[in-house]
Amino acid sequence: MKALMRAIPGAGVTGSRDEPEKRNSPVAGLGTWARHFTSSADVPTCPRRPQRPITKRSGHELPYSTQQLGQMGSHPRPGPSPAPAVRRWDQPSPTRRKRTRDRPLNIAMICDYFFPKVGGVESHIYSLAEALAQLDHKVIIITHAYPPRSGIRYLPYGLKVYHIPVQPLPPTHVHATLPGFFTALPYIRNILIREQIDVLHAHASLSAEGMEGIFHARTLGVKAVFTDHSLFGLGNMAEIWGNKMLKGCLSDVEAVICVSHTGKENTVLRGALNPSIVHVIPNAVVASHFKPAEPPAPVPETLTIVCLNRLVYRKGIDLLIAALPRVCSMHPDVRVLIGGDGPKIVELDQMLDKHQALLRDRVELLGAVRNGKDVRDLLSRAQIFLNPSLTEAFGIGILEAACAGLFVVSTRVGGVPEVLPPGLVEFSEPDVEDLIRAISRAIHHVRSGKHDPLAAHAQLREIYSWPDVAERTEKVYYDALEVPEVPVVERLRRYYGTGLIFGKMLCIIICVDYILLAFLDFFFPREDIDLVPKFELSRWQDVSRPMECST
Repeated sequence: MKALMRAIPGAGVTGSRDEPEKRNSPVAGLGTWARHFTSSADVPTCPRRPQRPITKRSGHELPYSTQQLGQMGSHPRPGPSPAPAVRRWDQPSPTRRKRTRDRPLNIAMICDYFFPKVGGVESHIYSLAEALAQLDHKVIIITHAYPPRSGIRYLPYGLKVYHIPVQPLPPTHVHATLPGFFTALPYIRNILIREQIDVLHAHASLSAEGMEGIFHARTLGVKAVFTDHSLFGLGNMAEIWGNKMLKGCLSDVEAVICVSHTGKENTVLRGALNPSIVHVIPNAVVASHFKPAEPPAPVPETLTIVCLNRLVYRKGIDLLIAALPRVCSMHPDVRVLIGGDGPKIVELDQMLDKHQALLRDRVELLGAVRNGKDVRDLLSRAQIFLNPSLTEAFGIGILEAACAGLFVVSTRVGGVPEVLPPGLVEFSEPDVEDLIRAISRAIHHVRSGKHDPLAAHAQLREIYSWPDVAERTEKVYYDALEVPEVPVVERLRRYYGTGLIFGKMLCIIICVDYILLAFLDFFFPREDIDLVPKFELSRWQDVSRPMECST
């Protein structure tokens, strides 16, 4: 029993001392939460913390006037001194900010998708972890095994990658794991304790390992932050199931990050979230890795269009298959390079066989392209970047291509219109005819000499940088640490409100999680787990620097 009580953070903690008859009720405080919202449209299913009154465009009256809000706390009211207030569990401590923001953090990022798999989420995790490490934070990455890659691997700047022994599901190009609630509990518990993790940062809403990590981290009392990288619909059964899981997992996180404002709206709707805990922090690019040639080379006689994407349906490969033969027929001086891997590569091969006379030596399938130098070398061979995606929350490939000096043609979907400033991109609707017209306009624009690669690079270098993204993410971490720990009954109440049946299932799962954690604490005490010393980046840089030999 003692082990069980130690495993439950906040066990025995109750609500306000002024309401002893309600503090054991799983629905206690619902009225208090609802009163912080000015209209029913602003009340999420699982509210996280009270919103401050803000002016509504719809004309709803505020609970206090602006003058009253300005006077509150400014002048003492006449009369007897009020009794000292009792701070509830949902009120932050006034001394917490000073205690948390003056020290570096231990951060764990968890996701199914990481290197050696190549993609936007993978590069985002690595680049963000590298930038946070340069801010003197300790960052580790937790992912599943990529056979034969298993165990612990080290990356530059002291990034430690835990490949836990959980195998991905077929097909192998997806690299997703079987959704489960307790599969990785022993590994995640051991890692979080060994590394003394302060914040667990999960990525990607379809990452089963990330969602499971949120459950276990919150059971262990570790703060949780989630980043959503994609847009999803609300219609078919797969989307309904995924959104229900997202809603359940995000019921007990301290903060959510989205890469675009469109992505924020999508995530708030899917997860029934309080918008006040959802932050928009865009992706970035290492501008020095994607610098165009200086001085710019003259426009060649044969223009090259490059498409670098995962070859799946949602990336618009069907649009590409339908448009390529017509584009090559209209513009004989154009060739196309297609990089990426996925199930649609079979249909691309069939298209090349069908139009062999037209597309021979003009369309080249490159297969998977590794991040870094290979991507930069591929972009340097082209003048136009094509993105035919059907849905896209941000599109880091678009940003890398524009930074490398390419003119971009993209479908107007999701958060793509937020990425590039005007003059660097030509938009089209997700339609074959409109996509062909947009490609033709881009070809004429580049041939006219109006596109300046160096000016585009300089403009994007000032807008997007990973150090800026890391600093903004760091603020989200510190804000998450200031959120008070909630009692178990409040945590169960949040899960209970996620659905008539699903909510009860989550409550049972969380209770089982506490019990399993208690068993692990009994048989494998936390005191017996060796703690990992802090990695000193400056010392590593001194050791890794080549020794100067005196002659």
